[in-house]
Amino acid sequence: MRDSSSARFIRFHLKTRHLVLLVELGRHASILHAAEAAGLTQPGASKLIGELEHALGVPLFERLPRGVAPTWYGKVLIRRAGAALAEMDAAHQEIMQGQAGSGGRVSVGSVRAPAATLLPRALKLLKARDPKVEVAVAVDTSKTMVEQLRAGELDIVVGRILDPSAAAELDFEPLADEPHRLIVRAGHPWLQRPDLSIEELAGAAWIMPPPGRLREQLMALFVGRGLAQPVDIIETVSLPLVPRLLLDSDRVVALPPELVQTSLDAGALALLPLDVRLHAGVYGIITRKRHHLSPSAEAMLAALREAAGLAPGAGTPAAALMHTDMV
Repeated sequence: MRDSSSARFIRFHLKTRHLVLLVELGRHASILHAAEAAGLTQPGASKLIGELEHALGVPLFERLPRGVAPTWYGKVLIRRAGAALAEMDAAHQEIMQGQAGSGGRVSVGSVRAPAATLLPRALKLLKARDPKVEVAVAVDTSKTMVEQLRAGELDIVVGRILDPSAAAELDFEPLADEPHRLIVRAGHPWLQRPDLSIEELAGAAWIMPPPGRLREQLMALFVGRGLAQPVDIIETVSLPLVPRLLLDSDRVVALPPELVQTSLDAGALALLPLDVRLHAGVYGIITRKRHHLSPSAEAMLAALREAAGLAPGAGTPAAALMHTDMV
């Protein structure tokens, strides 16, 4: 049961314009710009923030010389405000779809490997059933997309849950692991080296992802053997750029082979004979717990499950998986 103070806050203090302003403050970090985006004046926006801080008894934003920064309390409220507005948007979509009989919009995010394999199959299934559904697709890191999911900016994510604090809010349906192999250009001198060593890899020129789970695994290969970490690094996750960088140099990259399968099949790129057993971890379908998806999002979820060979049904509570390395 919701306590009386929460009921009072929701019933008597919280208004839709508060929610809209909070979301815009999360996007702009400026009262002036957030006010303009929310259709308010700057004094009006400042007054609304003051009302919320007074009602809650906590500071929501730190006033800086240039703009504002949300406190921990502010971050919580911004995320929940986004989710609340997303619920109303889903309700509006459901009503509109009910009137039209089909169509609607769904936003789905995916990490790179399933974006190249699973997602195209699911989209083909979805569009065959209802071509009027508008699908917005984002490809990014799990951390970024899970935060967007929690804030209501995405309906479904195919990725990993890396933040234990988010697990209680989410359902997770495991799909597959994402083993990585070392990839180089065809003709690279190391392709004929079955005795290739980790020591030699430490001195190589690399293409690496931003700091995160995979980068940590790569560095652990060298640190665990007392080796210096690679110094010649280009940091990127851009799939169009990676093959070009490989073809023009002797750089090495760790990727799931299916991401560059066309180049591998064409003989432009090749796998090094050394398997260093890198795994980004199991990815899966992530949705918000207790959130009722719109019909179009439900259709996208069903298509993802079918494309992945999963039986229809609810996902596993993410909190139940956080004790393993699956997410």
